[in-house]
Amino acid sequence: MARYVKRIDHIALVVTDIDKALEFWQDALGLDLSHMEDVPSEKSMVAFLPAQESEVELVQPTSEDSGVARFLNKRGPGMHHICFEVYDIEETMEHLKAKGMHLINEEPEIGTGGKKIAFIHPESTHGVLVELYELSEKEPEIRRDRARELAERVITEGQTVANAAMEFLRGLTGNGNKGKQN
Repeated sequence: MARYVKRIDHIALVVTDIDKALEFWQDALGLDLSHMEDVPSEKSMVAFLPAQESEVELVQPTSEDSGVARFLNKRGPGMHHICFEVYDIEETMEHLKAKGMHLINEEPEIGTGGKKIAFIHPESTHGVLVELYELSEKEPEIRRDRARELAERVITEGQTVANAAMEFLRGLTGNGNKGKQN
């Protein structure tokens, strides 16, 4: 029998407020937040929390007209999908089509981080949205570039905040008032 699935890659949970959700997943349960990512194509913000060989993804819609927002409005917060890493996504999809499964994607798409992804419709999986993913050779490079961009943004924003705080403190102590006599 052919094997298609390598492992569970992640379980995605839709939340109304990532920061509040992190109070449980990160603060109470102790999972580390590896990073957060804005995903404009899905109109959502995603927080990634690794758990050994897989991870929990918290997904918050950033627009009311997104698929994630519609899901949230219809079903409320909770499990959105489970993702399996597969050996060969095209072969897996062909196998599923031959078995009569309803695929949302006819061909794999390039997802965040450069992964090849495709979804299986919940009507074929007894109510669960299933994502398939195959690691592409470009994924480590894309993830490294995104991490670098995030680090640069954090440094820049941190410097801006630090400068604003210093100006505020100077204003409080009077050190920022040039030419003013005491």
